Amino acid sequence: MRIHLVNPSDVSFGTAVITPRWLYVLAAATPSKHGEIAVIDETLELMDLDTIEPGDVVGIGIHSSNAIRGLEVGREARARGAWVVFGGIHSTLFPDEPEELGGAHAVVQGDGDVVWEQVLEDCAAGAPQRRYAGGRVSGARLIPARWDLLPANRYMWASVQTVRGCPKHCSFCSVWRSDGQQPRQRGVDVVAGEVLELRRLGFRFVALADDNFYTVSLTDIALAEKRGDTRKAQELRAMRAERFELMERLAELPDDMVLFTQITMEAAEDEEFLKAMRKAHIRGALVGVEAVTPEGLKSVFKDFNLSGEKLAERLRLFKQHDVHVLGSFIFGLPSDRAETFDATVALAKVSGLTFAQFVMLTPFPGTVDFEKWEKQYGDNVPVVEGRPITRYWLIPGHKRPKLYMAHPTMTAEEIRVRTQRVWDEYYSLKEIWKRAGCVKSVKSRLAFVFVSKLYRQMYADTGIATDSARHRSAKRWARWTAALCQRLFRGRPMPGLKAARPAAPPLVALNG
Repeated sequence: MRIHLVNPSDVSFGTAVITPRWLYVLAAATPSKHGEIAVIDETLELMDLDTIEPGDVVGIGIHSSNAIRGLEVGREARARGAWVVFGGIHSTLFPDEPEELGGAHAVVQGDGDVVWEQVLEDCAAGAPQRRYAGGRVSGARLIPARWDLLPANRYMWASVQTVRGCPKHCSFCSVWRSDGQQPRQRGVDVVAGEVLELRRLGFRFVALADDNFYTVSLTDIALAEKRGDTRKAQELRAMRAERFELMERLAELPDDMVLFTQITMEAAEDEEFLKAMRKAHIRGALVGVEAVTPEGLKSVFKDFNLSGEKLAERLRLFKQHDVHVLGSFIFGLPSDRAETFDATVALAKVSGLTFAQFVMLTPFPGTVDFEKWEKQYGDNVPVVEGRPITRYWLIPGHKRPKLYMAHPTMTAEEIRVRTQRVWDEYYSLKEIWKRAGCVKSVKSRLAFVFVSKLYRQMYADTGIATDSARHRSAKRWARWTAALCQRLFRGRPMPGLKAARPAAPPLVALNG
């Protein structure tokens, strides 16, 4: 029996930005007795379906944006006699789709770290269950990835998860519903060990692929104390202390390491935390700004963020601590007006952001926004290509609307065009060169320009533009630039690199 683990994609660039961590986690969760493991990331190259033999197991992880391709792979795999198993956030939310459209014998809902072994046992016995409840695995049971299976020189960045779950409840985000609002922090030794292994393999750049690296804010602790909830306050302080312990360990990594994470803007109020991030080689963070007005923030349940000049000041605090920010903004909110676009790009420039992304409001499955959007149609759901618009991920990409939620004052095309103009302005060569001053050497500044252009091509021209010729040109340019950037990001392998301190013994050993 051969185990095929597949990350589906319609577009392959030959080089990918970040390792799809889940592939290598499930590879680690696969007992050797079940045979050879084949890890297939279709963002690198499409799967050779002829490698599938009867009796093999094909595990496919899907999210909404790659569901069509994943379902196609599933059907093809089943036709070749393989056991087909689907997982991922989309399968968790819509388990019937893989069965009805993807040839699935089984669907895993929730985390696959622990339940995957049982899935393989059942497939080997010829009797997989229809559904498996993976649940929410505790941080201590989240499995380290098998990075020894990585193909050489194909990824710019590696990825390690330090925590799963987010305590917030943003209306456009499904994380807090799928992964929970109780952060599940992984052990310090395990995380530090994974990052060290990746540096040995030659990765200098590692994304800490967390839902929210800042798991406990100072405000959270203050509110618990104000309520007189001593137990909760102690729990939060312990979680916060564990974050600092992790950052102390990461600080022991070689000086050429560059880590990047995702974090809420509240971290800027916590100077001690920012200083620890800097020492831990965490040089950048994706910060969800979302909107620049109080009305916009309120509409997405994110009114804990600041707006206006206070927002700009808060964002500049990150850069003052040498933490570069990729700011994320949403267009198409009900409160947006024509002037919102200019105000947003202006704020992005004066806030000292190193990168920015400007996305159009999309009702992602599992979110509060999706539920509201789906209900508004009732029984009168428009149909495209035989599919209801409320199942847009099953509609071919080039036939999907660019904006799904009706806006009170602007048309969908107006929002699309204005969003594209913001991308064009923020990522003009002149503006990129200004921001390139954040690095010192000429080589680094050139690398910054290439990365900025690659980011814009991959996320703007291929996602927002409607012109097919522009899409094709963007994909060709992205393929060439991605290969160049991969060489710029690559570090010298350090196979003999040792940990600065030995790992602590496991708790079971301490308990005798």
